[in-house]
Amino acid sequence: MGTGKPLIAILMAVYEPRMDWLQEQLESLNAQTYPNLRLYIRDDCSPTVPFEEIRALAETCITKFPFTIARNAENLGSNKTFERLTEEVEGDLFAYCDQDDVWLPEKLEILQEEMERTGALLVCSDMVVIDGEGHVVADSITKVRRHHRFRSGSGLAKDLLFSNFVTGCTMLISAAESKAAVPFCPYMVHDHYLALWCAEHGSVLSVDKLLIRYRIHRANQTHVLAGVRDKKSYGEVRIRMAENRFLWLKQHFPCTPETKMAINRGLIWIQARWANWTHQGGVKILWKYRNINKIVSLAELCLKYMPNSLFMLAIYLARNNKV
Repeated sequence: MGTGKPLIAILMAVYEPRMDWLQEQLESLNAQTYPNLRLYIRDDCSPTVPFEEIRALAETCITKFPFTIARNAENLGSNKTFERLTEEVEGDLFAYCDQDDVWLPEKLEILQEEMERTGALLVCSDMVVIDGEGHVVADSITKVRRHHRFRSGSGLAKDLLFSNFVTGCTMLISAAESKAAVPFCPYMVHDHYLALWCAEHGSVLSVDKLLIRYRIHRANQTHVLAGVRDKKSYGEVRIRMAENRFLWLKQHFPCTPETKMAINRGLIWIQARWANWTHQGGVKILWKYRNINKIVSLAELCLKYMPNSLFMLAIYLARNNKV
């Protein structure tokens, strides 16, 4: 583009978008102050929102830089859609984009400058939290997710195995590292896996700035304890899925012996959690490895005995940032 700046490719996956929210998002992309951008949109085979309406909205909103739009032949889910975009698009840096947030105009400019200054493979930021109507709920994600702790530096892979602090729509990442990370772990959200990958191969930086308006609503895929409807579903979503994740990482994730050891320890802990949750033992091992996550370990030792009504009350309190 003749700017001398690296090309940032914005990768947007959409599915059944609410068109007024999508318009806000697209307009905020068009207002970015960073001078060298290209947008790639991929619709994940939305069943009721016509593809031509999404295309027309993009044509109306995106006027300052090129964009490309395509549609999956079948529904793949957001992870696979982002993986396909990662494989297909070109650029120096990638910015992953949801369909219902609002980016501040200086977002990409600030992140690119911080990435260039520090040499980090991935940079991310804090965010203002808004509701479905656009009203401000909190001036930091840490105000609505009390266990969210931003980190920066090298050697963060062991921490990221168990807890993610990188929200995908706030991050800017080396395109080469994104492409090297394919295939994404099927048992992790794409941002968590990419953060883990970059932490294993270099440094990750959290920028102490509010660079997007992050919309939290009932349809969010990553809201607190998503998919938990009762005690049985908790076991499947929170424990079995974690076991699948660590089994996949043990087999496929290229890492140092130190990280490999952390994966093995984590797998022992998770399998003890499942034995405990299903009343098949595991208590001694769970207690031995409790420091991996004290809150989860102690909670599950108690929650397994609760009747479902009290269990769901505890889930409600966790979702509403009370515990």
